[in-house]
Amino acid sequence: MRPPRIVVIGSSNTDMVVKSERLPGAGETVTGGQFLMAAGGKGANQAVAAARLGAEVTFIAKVGSDMFGEQAIANYRKEGIRTDFILRDPRHATGVALILVDRKGENLISVASGANHALSPDDVRRAAEPIRAADVVVLQLEIPLETVAAAAALAAEAGVPVILDPAPAPDGPFDPALLRNVTCVKPNETEAERLTGVAVHDEDSAREAAARLLAGGVRSAVITLGARGAFWREGEQSGVVGGLRVDAVDSTAAGDAFSGALACGLARKQPLDEAVRYATFVAALSVTRLGAQPSLPTSEEVEGFRAALVGGP
Repeated sequence: MRPPRIVVIGSSNTDMVVKSERLPGAGETVTGGQFLMAAGGKGANQAVAAARLGAEVTFIAKVGSDMFGEQAIANYRKEGIRTDFILRDPRHATGVALILVDRKGENLISVASGANHALSPDDVRRAAEPIRAADVVVLQLEIPLETVAAAAALAAEAGVPVILDPAPAPDGPFDPALLRNVTCVKPNETEAERLTGVAVHDEDSAREAAARLLAGGVRSAVITLGARGAFWREGEQSGVVGGLRVDAVDSTAAGDAFSGALACGLARKQPLDEAVRYATFVAALSVTRLGAQPSLPTSEEVEGFRAALVGGP
């Protein structure tokens, strides 16, 4: 059986991470931290996550004509990711994320988007060939909304399922028309509230938010609830996959690990609840490690993790 074909369209960043005992307050300096520089960006993280889990991944993105962009492309090639459609932009720097992490794994992130915000609808349309041949297309919101919309429309026209990870949560108005070309939307609690107006804090509120998302045109919704797991709904079926107890080190890429794993599960034609359960294991394992892409596990590591938890849920 061939590996699933997944196209990820999104951001590529260089992450600069400082892990300290606690996060600083406004105007405060906290010393004694550990520094790590690693590849990141929500799109890139999800592409690497899917590749390590056995998918055949094409990444569509834009980086700067600088050292960080060169390093990023070299890293993606090492991961076995197809890089033909990663563009170099001479006018904008490669995106950079500054990340602070405390001893509990909580984080604060500030991003300079750079070339990510120069990825255009025309850039995506020039990559129509791999999009139309994909089993699943994955999108996020660290690139322009019009580019996300163009990608979703192109995939939908070809009958290719689209997963939208609506992160980071949009500050301004969100065009509900975008959701009509999305097969599965995967927000966290904050993002679900931004999209639906429903404050998500438990299963009942997640159920209400998911109902509104389906009414907006998506086929299914997966709302992640942090350590409590995830609520899913597809048609009239719904349920909760409980979270897993682990010693968290860094939650930076947990959502991206979940999205990449969800894409793999759906590309392999798993039922939604099974794909969500698999993604929950992958995300839980990722938070036990420091860094974004360094934390993303391989399929073998995930199977070992599941076996260590007595077969999992």
